[in-house]
Formats: sequence, structure tokens, C-alpha cells
Amino acid sequence: MSRLWLIVPAAGQGRRMGADRPKQYLELDGRPVLAHTLSRLYQAFPEAGLCLCLDDDDRWFDPAWVPFADWLRSSGGIERADTVSLALARLGDQAGDDDLVLVHDVARPCVSLDDLTRLRAALEQEPAGALLATPVADTMKRADAAGRIATTEPRSGLWHAQTPQGFRVGLLRKALEAARLRGVTVTDEASAVEALGLAPRLVMGRRDNFKITHPEDLALAAHVLAAQAASSQAFGNSIT
Repeated sequence: MSRLWLIVPAAGQGRRMGADRPKQYLELDGRPVLAHTLSRLYQAFPEAGLCLCLDDDDRWFDPAWVPFADWLRSSGGIERADTVSLALARLGDQAGDDDLVLVHDVARPCVSLDDLTRLRAALEQEPAGALLATPVADTMKRADAAGRIATTEPRSGLWHAQTPQGFRVGLLRKALEAARLRGVTVTDEASAVEALGLAPRLVMGRRDNFKITHPEDLALAAHVLAAQAASSQAFGNSIT
């Protein structure tokens, strides 16, 4: 099997939270969000190498929160794509083109071990990459400039993209560089690969793998983590 690398962008400021610190350092069940996320990734992939992307002026980070033995720190960029590109550059020759890399939002601490394992298995078989996602369940409305409904969009075939998103290292490097040179705006790694004319695979994930964005999301994440822990204890298994 190919070597696995993890990239976790954690350089954002999370201003929508309105807190006194970036959201990755807000307390969740007694520990910062970042610590929960890294712990969950480590439970699934203890052998992986980690590149943690932090702001150069970060004053909140504590290396004790990183459970990985093999890890590097890289800087944050202006946009997410810049941050991931900097991480890939930081990995350098350690990460071969055929190695696998998973990029995961630091603000998704509730991703399940089962989803992570299934994504890794899918990625081994998918040259164009794979990502966790969930089918759209709600009715989708498109707004006009005045904030009124312009149209109702058919939801058939629509999915909410999640993370991790995984690719061969060489492909992701190529996709991000091509997007940069062409001035293509990419909101996630999959969209950069799509711009090359490729179609990454959608891997069904759990809906509780949500991204902490607003203040109320912290309480929801605490409930999800508690429910996952209770389920794990009830079945005597790892967190699923």
C-alpha cells in the first residue's frame, strides 16, 4: 500500500464564531477542537505522516496536542488552496507522487473511524481521488439579488462535499498548480482536480461529520461526540 499523508489546514481565524481565539482552539468537551480532530485521525491512521498548517503568528498552539510521531508544521496561505499547496511543498521529496494524501478540515472533529477507513480503501482504487460526501436531503432554493427565491433547484444528484478529500500526491500538486496558473477559484481540493477534467469518487459519509462554523455548532459537536462514545462503549468497538 502507498504511504499515507494527512494535511490539516488550521491557520484560519474563524471570525464567524465571534470568539476571542480561532475556532480550532475553542474548548470542546474539555479539549480544543484541534486536539479532538487530530486524535480522531490518529485513531484511524496512526502510521500516517501529518502536515499541520498553522498561522505563523499562532500563539494558541500546543505541540502536546499532536499524537503523531511523524509530523511537520507548515504555514497558512491567503486561501485554502494556497495553504494546501504550501503543505505539499513542505512535505517535499518525502511524499512521492504515488503516495496518498488526505486533506481534512480541522473544524470537523466528529468524522467517524468507519468513514475514514472506507475512504482510504476507496482512494486506493480511484486514480482521480475520492472524498466523503452526503446526498442533499433538503429542498434547495436559489436566491436573487434581493434575497427572494429565484428558483427551486432539483436536488437529485446533488451532494454536500465533506472532508477528508483524498488524492495521489502528484495529482493534487498538479491540480492546485494548474488552478493557480489559470486563475481558477477552487473552494476544495476536489474542485481543483475537477478542473483538470477528472471526476473524483463520492464516498457516502455520515451526516454528523459537519464543520464547526457558528457558535451553536460547538454544543452540537459535543452531543455528537458523546453519542459516538456511548455507541462505541455499547458495542465494545472503536468509534464508528
